[in-house]
Amino acid sequence: MFITDRTEHIDRPRRNRRTEAIRRLVRETEVTPRNLVMPLFVKEGVGSREAISSMPGMARLSRDLAAEECRALERMGITSVALFPAISDEKKDSKASESANPNGLLPDTIKAIKDACSDICVITDVALDPYSSDGHDGLVKDGNILNDETLPLLSEMAVMQARAGADIVAPSDMMDGRVGYIRQALDESGKTETGILAYSVKYASAFYGPFRDALDSAPKSGDKKTYQMDPANVREAIREVDLDIVEGADMVMVKPALAYLDVIAAVKSTVTIPVAAYNVSGEYALVKAAAEKGWIDAERGRDEMLVAIKRAGADIILSYFAKEFAQGY
Repeated sequence: MFITDRTEHIDRPRRNRRTEAIRRLVRETEVTPRNLVMPLFVKEGVGSREAISSMPGMARLSRDLAAEECRALERMGITSVALFPAISDEKKDSKASESANPNGLLPDTIKAIKDACSDICVITDVALDPYSSDGHDGLVKDGNILNDETLPLLSEMAVMQARAGADIVAPSDMMDGRVGYIRQALDESGKTETGILAYSVKYASAFYGPFRDALDSAPKSGDKKTYQMDPANVREAIREVDLDIVEGADMVMVKPALAYLDVIAAVKSTVTIPVAAYNVSGEYALVKAAAEKGWIDAERGRDEMLVAIKRAGADIILSYFAKEFAQGY
């Protein structure tokens, strides 16, 4: 600003950026470990850690190592984890029967984690794709994904997970009506305190590839576009959120996060319950791959990504960066 009258003052926003202490003092948005949920991939075995090539730094963990990881996360200030089971092919079938096995990998892992650190919040995925030989989130018949026929299976899975000790069940399947169906089943089984984090806004995204590698859960035929959302739509996101809240969701999620910051903001402006966002595997892999090439600073890129998601309105962020962020916090 050019001063013509010395009685005028110059507006100097830079005064609030002059030192790190001042920048911290006036910072509008801050990500802390308590805002973060660490996703964990779990597998059969004991003392087993299997690296995931498309997600550097991430691994499939046997239940004992998953419990150890949760103890370490708690010490860093991360108090919530989301579990995703890598099921062997011989246990998969077209009815996803293993999804309701009370002695299966996921319930055994929940129990191991709760025995190791009872205060940690365990969030479990509710969808058929990890258990299905078809690789879809719902039952498949003649190439079609069956909505209503899938709901009882999702409800049975959710009740089993709650009985094993899950604090929050998270239906990620995008079947219509599943939140209400699950809420009723939980209540009727006496699990009225088990929360539901609904994947209300889940887009048919290109950024899920590494996750599907991690669980070997890619569709064996077709794609997921008939039940996951069109990336072009925002109003539809609000409709999905409204429906899930009416059906009993305690929290709602937008997935992916980075390419959908506007959707997170739109959802946040319309709801009064917590909003979560999933900083997905492809977003994580982009930063890691570029950093390996020396093209970006991985730590700065990670932190900028997380603060953008929080700034957009996410109260809760599921992120594969959670542990390394907390280590440096």
